[in-house]
Amino acid sequence: MATKELHPTIKQFKEFVKKNPKLVQEVRNEKATWQELYEEWYLLGEDDSRWDPYREGATEKAKTTTQENKGDWVAKVMTAVKNMDSDQIQGQIHHLSQAIAAIQGVLSQFQGNQPTNTPKNDGPPHPFSFRKD
Repeated sequence: MATKELHPTIKQFKEFVKKNPKLVQEVRNEKATWQELYEEWYLLGEDDSRWDPYREGATEKAKTTTQENKGDWVAKVMTAVKNMDSDQIQGQIHHLSQAIAAIQGVLSQFQGNQPTNTPKNDGPPHPFSFRKD
């Protein structure tokens, strides 16, 4: 019985998985399939940042990066607040308010055209109607 030789890219992918054993856990936890990982590896390559969480020592780098990103985010927000023009913001709020009012008007028109579901009493209000003579 002849053994079938694997494609060279599949061999390379196997080597990549051996270097990054966290990929095995990803598949075992059913977060990804081998097919998905292979396709991404084939398209993106080994050096792509997509594989950073699976590399050895990546958790320490990720923690540091997350802390740096939090600091950067606060700095960006503070810079944005400093650069805001209050008149421009007020104008945007006014336009937004007008848009909401227009939407409410359209909705109220549609709601006003719907027939009400009140029961109609075609008969007398009481089964025994007494009349005065």
